[in-house]
Amino acid sequence: MNNSTSRFSDRVDNYIKYRPGYPSEVLDLLKTRCGFTSDSLIADIGSGTGISSRLFLDHHNTVYGVEPNQEMRHAAEKFLKEYAHFHSINATAEKTHLPADSFDFIVAGQAFHWFDRECARQEFQRIIKPAGWVVLIWNERQIDTTPFLRDYEQMLLEFATDYTQVNHTNLSLTDFTRFFHPYPVQTASLPSQQTFDLESLTGRLLSSSYAPNVNQPGYTEILARVQEIFHQHQVNGKVEFKYDTNLYYGHIR
Repeated sequence: MNNSTSRFSDRVDNYIKYRPGYPSEVLDLLKTRCGFTSDSLIADIGSGTGISSRLFLDHHNTVYGVEPNQEMRHAAEKFLKEYAHFHSINATAEKTHLPADSFDFIVAGQAFHWFDRECARQEFQRIIKPAGWVVLIWNERQIDTTPFLRDYEQMLLEFATDYTQVNHTNLSLTDFTRFFHPYPVQTASLPSQQTFDLESLTGRLLSSSYAPNVNQPGYTEILARVQEIFHQHQVNGKVEFKYDTNLYYGHIR
């Protein structure tokens, strides 16, 4: 398995173009349940290409994006260059180099899957304000709600390199409960979706670290299969990913 810090390095362009954003309802939920405002200071840990950071920047928050992967960090800096309140930090979840007792919200997306959770928790406790919130959020692709999604999932099981090992759904509620302990973890789920033509569906596939990439074994086979699935299920030249945007949030100090 590739190192978790570097395994997305050859996928940045597809990641930026085809990974889903987060629905604005996330902000509504945080306002209602966590006292989130435009003055809240955000640390986005494992900020990648800036998808999650942009959600908060569009709300006029100041965001510190912590990302150890050079290619993804540089992509975020380019993607978010118009946002004066975005600060890009070359660091890890376990050692952010951010100031202590400073942040109202710590946000982490699917990168949470890669963290050393105990070390990251200690670092989060250091940088967050005493009443601050940790919010773990990501889009979980539905795998069996439509014939297309069932066939897409089966394709990954057959052709993807280490899909079952790195799939973030391997995390359970027990893992989140342990991370927030002794404080309770709260959960929420919001619907979201993406619509693809064949080109964008292929790009979405290749944005995933477990999909064989150009010049890797299995690349030709998985591309042939995704094209077959698309043509079987497309309606007016489109197919649809349905997601559950899941949140796990609470206090840690």
